[in-house]
Amino acid sequence: MRTLLATAVASLVFSAPFAGAGEQAAGYKLNPQAQSFIDTLVKEENFERKELEAWFAQAQKQQSILDAIARPAEKTKTWAEYQDIFLTSSRLEKGVEFWKANRETLQRAEEQYGVPPQIIVAIIGVETRYGAHKGGYRVMDALSTLAFDYPPRSPFFTKELRQFLLLAREQQRDPLTLKGSYAGAMGYGQFMPSSYRAYATDFDGDGFVDIWENTEDAIGSVANYFVRHGWQQGESVVHRARVNGDYDTEVLNDSLKPLHTVGKLKAKGFTPLDKLPADASASAIKLEGKQGAEFWIGLQNFYAITRYNHSRLYAMAVYQLSEQLREAMDQQAVARQ
Repeated sequence: MRTLLATAVASLVFSAPFAGAGEQAAGYKLNPQAQSFIDTLVKEENFERKELEAWFAQAQKQQSILDAIARPAEKTKTWAEYQDIFLTSSRLEKGVEFWKANRETLQRAEEQYGVPPQIIVAIIGVETRYGAHKGGYRVMDALSTLAFDYPPRSPFFTKELRQFLLLAREQQRDPLTLKGSYAGAMGYGQFMPSSYRAYATDFDGDGFVDIWENTEDAIGSVANYFVRHGWQQGESVVHRARVNGDYDTEVLNDSLKPLHTVGKLKAKGFTPLDKLPADASASAIKLEGKQGAEFWIGLQNFYAITRYNHSRLYAMAVYQLSEQLREAMDQQAVARQ
């Protein structure tokens, strides 16, 4: 998910619409859903009620967050438009710099987890422009807004708010000081709180897991996330395909998960331009690119990228940026010889 910076005006104007001054000053403390949530945390997680009430009194509704989540780029843009956001010369240049600065850590991550450096660097590049844009919202505001004022996904964000408070307690951090994206994602790799607790790793061995500021932990955590979500070491990601005149349109974009095989898709009119095992799990993808329709065959590793963000556009942007990064590093290596 992309990060949109909240404004001071938004935090003041939209913190408690139609509420009196006392209610507005109370933030989410008086919100019935928040009160029930507090009850749950006190009972099930042994939080102190006064501490929770103090935090929620300061948590503010952000209308800009609700506006942003209603129009994510992954659902409003074509591939032709979407790629222009991430496949830029400046992002490539910054990515090469990040790779060089963290070469040893990236190599160690590949040796331990089997995830290539270019994939890790591309993820961090797409998510936060290599740490330059980690998000300007207080995570407490973001998750409270979405948990209590965004009914379509309230259960998900309520769960993430719970995970966030547990994370803050485990790390002995003040939850009101931590910042992230409009959806509550944090750090270099923009982990949601549940992902932070489940997949972030202490890759530098200092006894503390920090993906906000520690690039070693961030790199190791991204690699660990991929392995835990089915990344297959040494396998490819996605391949261009050629279609015949009567290809089966019903299998196009039918699932992010590779429900078919390369052989089955070939029988349905989709022929990969590269040689692939007929029994490899695969999906048929159609994207609207700058030159018209593009057809691709996505493999298990393409699906693994979508576990980060459930979007074909996102996965394709990560893959293509990763290829640009790999080629740029290869070219520089050759030039040094």
